[in-house]
Amino acid sequence: MVCPMTRPVIGICTGLERARWSVWDQQAALLPYSYVRAVHAAGGLALLLAPDPALVERPGEALDLLDGLMLAGGADIDPGAYGAARHPETVDTVPARDAFEIAIARAAIARELPVLGICRGMQLINVARGGTLLQHLPERFGHHEHRRVVGSFDGADHDVLLREGSLAARVAGEKRHGTKSHHHQGVDRLGEGLTISGTSTLDELPEAIEWDQSASDFAPQRADGARFVLGVQWHPEADSRSPIVGALVAAAAARARERA
Repeated sequence: MVCPMTRPVIGICTGLERARWSVWDQQAALLPYSYVRAVHAAGGLALLLAPDPALVERPGEALDLLDGLMLAGGADIDPGAYGAARHPETVDTVPARDAFEIAIARAAIARELPVLGICRGMQLINVARGGTLLQHLPERFGHHEHRRVVGSFDGADHDVLLREGSLAARVAGEKRHGTKSHHHQGVDRLGEGLTISGTSTLDELPEAIEWDQSASDFAPQRADGARFVLGVQWHPEADSRSPIVGALVAAAAARARERA
């Protein structure tokens, strides 16, 4: 646990949704509190980042405040962001959020800020690095096992096989890792500089991606030669036993100490 007086600051990108609370029905910057709770439990300070058009051009204004970045789950990414036509099952897209998160993810990776992408956030990392997505998994795999109950994690458990020696396996502490899943899209063509480090036991869909430490683009300058860029297709923030969010906070704390 990180000392409360020196908590690393974790920026978490919020959704942009229509919402109703009390007597109001307005557009709102929203984030399930489970993400914030997971950061707090790991000893981090959560800073919510709402979509901001100015930060698309100047993401450093926000990144200067952070020790780590979390890209949360949420709405489908607009297929225009990766040059594809819209599938009928791709719904509720928010291009303003996509543009903001792609810009901030690219800049965070470039400055070697620890980055964790969760569900949509993993897909966002892939798109930010030039990759593409499968827009409706049942069409490819013939089943709905990745999202069994819409709006719930009930019955959503399945295992992911993690590559030995990968960041994902080191963080999880095991090669076969139980997960909570809720998604109907996934990684198709892998983005530049990334490697697949985990696949679903259901159908071998990529469920963990990370920075390829041997990639020449943005070669890490850290003394230990490592970079924390990890995307997981499952939801560790919904699992109190998961070490994934804690690993991001620990990496952010280490980076904060280096900067100090």
